[in-house]
Amino acid sequence: MILVTGGTGLVGSHLLFSLLQNNQKVRATHRASSDLELVRNVFSCFTSEADVLFNKIEWVAANMTDIPALTDAFVDITYVYHCAAYISFNPKHYRKLKKSNVEGTANIVNLCLANKVQKLCYVSSVATLGRCTNGELIDEETAWNPEDDNSVYSISKYGAELEVWRGTQEGLNAVVVNPGVILGEGPRNSGSGIIIKSASKTTAYYTSGGMGVVDVKDVVSVMIQLMQSPITNQKYILVGDNLSYRELLSELAIHFSKKQPHKKIPKWGFTLFRIGDWLSSKLLGTKRKLLKSTVNSMYKTSFYDASKVKKELDFEFTPYQETVKRVVTNFKKNS
Repeated sequence: MILVTGGTGLVGSHLLFSLLQNNQKVRATHRASSDLELVRNVFSCFTSEADVLFNKIEWVAANMTDIPALTDAFVDITYVYHCAAYISFNPKHYRKLKKSNVEGTANIVNLCLANKVQKLCYVSSVATLGRCTNGELIDEETAWNPEDDNSVYSISKYGAELEVWRGTQEGLNAVVVNPGVILGEGPRNSGSGIIIKSASKTTAYYTSGGMGVVDVKDVVSVMIQLMQSPITNQKYILVGDNLSYRELLSELAIHFSKKQPHKKIPKWGFTLFRIGDWLSSKLLGTKRKLLKSTVNSMYKTSFYDASKVKKELDFEFTPYQETVKRVVTNFKKNS
């Protein structure tokens, strides 16, 4: 049996769909407060038999720090896809990030070892990679620099990767994937869902940064291929296209039949918004929407080299234009 942690997330839900389509027996973990209907909604984007597939999932309510519940989830498990993660860029959430992502991954690794799991696939992030200052593409060998101004999220994901590599030293077979910004059908209030939801409304503005993007279906396809292959103890960048924010927002605008962004916001402008957002949170108790790390990322350009996975798996990524067209079509269908 296959175990998928974080089954209600963007990657987890698409992974469950692919595994079930291939008649795999799956068990999935979820937080007690999570909405399982999100998974059924993802399934319905691709098949008329969403209910049939959804009902084949064996669900287990388990946080990554709940060892008794996780122990039950690991019964008769042979392969594990660890997709669960806590996502936040707020420095106030560092302890929660560390506990969920680092300690939680350590628990998964330990249970894999204790249950003699044949292989683990861990979904990390390009946020754990180093930075290039000379214009070169970032690859798997670009070393993490602890002295950089790293976000609390990237620090926790890097710590989680170290737990996976510790597991390999103790005999665990594992692979790590490092996706860029993942585009796909899923939650609208987190990750790329926020970008897509925002693009569904007319916006004239864009920032100067750029990033690597990848189709969630490509992420899932690579993960499954890696797990079925003899490859172990390797990590792979998953980025189909390197884009500026303006390019991505323009493509989204086309498919939403909206006006493309044409006004560049200077960084000082967003910095003023961030300060106003901070003051509002202090005076009125509102939730922070713009963090320093978020603003910085919107003006930073980080481009990636995914040639390793292309070569070793003979894999071709989906062009982002095709991904955007599909995702927007399904977004409209479910609106």
